[in-house]
Amino acid sequence: MSGFIIRGNIYHTPVIGSYEVREHAFLVCENGKCAGIYEELPDYYKDYPLTDYEDALIIPGMVDLHIHAPQFAFRGTGMDSELMTWLKEQTFPEEEKYADPDYAHLAYGIFAEKMKKSATTRAVIFATIHKEATIQLMELMEETGLISYVGKVNMDRDAPPALKEKGALFSTYDTIDWIDDVRTQYSFERTKPIITPRFIPCCSETLLDQLGEVRRLYDLPVQSHLSENPGEVELVHSLMPDTAFYGDGYDRFGLFGGEARTIMAHCTYSTKEEVERIRKNGVWVAHCPNSNMNLASGIAPIRRYLTRRIRVGLGSDVAGGQTESIFRAVTDAIQVSKLYWRYIDPKARPLAFCEAFYLATRGGGSFFGRVGSFTRGSAFDALVLDDSSDLHPQPMGVRERVERAFYLGLDTSGIIGKYVAGRKI
Repeated sequence: MSGFIIRGNIYHTPVIGSYEVREHAFLVCENGKCAGIYEELPDYYKDYPLTDYEDALIIPGMVDLHIHAPQFAFRGTGMDSELMTWLKEQTFPEEEKYADPDYAHLAYGIFAEKMKKSATTRAVIFATIHKEATIQLMELMEETGLISYVGKVNMDRDAPPALKEKGALFSTYDTIDWIDDVRTQYSFERTKPIITPRFIPCCSETLLDQLGEVRRLYDLPVQSHLSENPGEVELVHSLMPDTAFYGDGYDRFGLFGGEARTIMAHCTYSTKEEVERIRKNGVWVAHCPNSNMNLASGIAPIRRYLTRRIRVGLGSDVAGGQTESIFRAVTDAIQVSKLYWRYIDPKARPLAFCEAFYLATRGGGSFFGRVGSFTRGSAFDALVLDDSSDLHPQPMGVRERVERAFYLGLDTSGIIGKYVAGRKI
């Protein structure tokens, strides 16, 4: 049995709507999992190596349920466009470049290094249609020590010629080749494949049907987009008029929860029927507030989803979102929930800090299993924050210090320790 101990001021949210603070406490790791929080260390652990972080803050690692690695190169540009225009003018021209392995390696190297230094410990990532570049991304993510799912994107319609795959059959077999290569030629321990139809406008029904079969054959999870923008929703209805709603277009092909562990990003305009199907099928919603603001998509009704006990996590959605910071996603989620409450539904209570923190940790972490808190048996994913540079004249408790760290962006300069499944990064 291998183990170690870290000590500091611990904050986590084992249950949504509440939080736990343990000041100057010991957090024990055994075999990559949390073995308890202690004010006084039991004799059983006396021989474990101890790192005393003194007055620093210890919180669970952040989980990013939705980020586009190839878009990282142009983040912070084109932010005055709506979704569909932005895809055509910014995203697709950039993604075409990943047909060049040298460019892909350079760009993905920058992305992976940034993710390693960020507050994110687990992520679910879109690549492009390019098999070789996607494998390069997986290799680079494996080297970071983070745990992630990476998806080779599928697109066989309504895309530029350079990104439109040569029919559904080609797209499917290329995906199968990619999965087989990943499973047989590489020893990835922390980086896994995920089925990734970009979204229904770019995927024919034949392709969706075949991807459903691939998913069943390999027992893989699924990620895609859902009801992000009004124009997108209308386009899906025109392409699949016989579907009951957008998500029904995925569900009829086995790509919408149930046996298929599924993340759908955004869900900004989901109908009552779609929301009920999301709940019934156990689909995870990746809430991406920064992207939804930048691309003028709207405000997702997250309080409604939480009330219905839908699984919700947070996504940075780079480059719709301009930053990979999940700290920023937490504060954005709180702020847009206030706008939703003030201007759209006065019954939709805004998110409290501890609720948004839960979404960034245990909410999204549940996609990976027991992840996102320090309860016994959970994966030992932790961040250590030094907030001593943010001076204040008044006494401040641990909860206030953590909240302040998020609003002041301490993840850019204050991370002094990062652990993923018990391994120090």
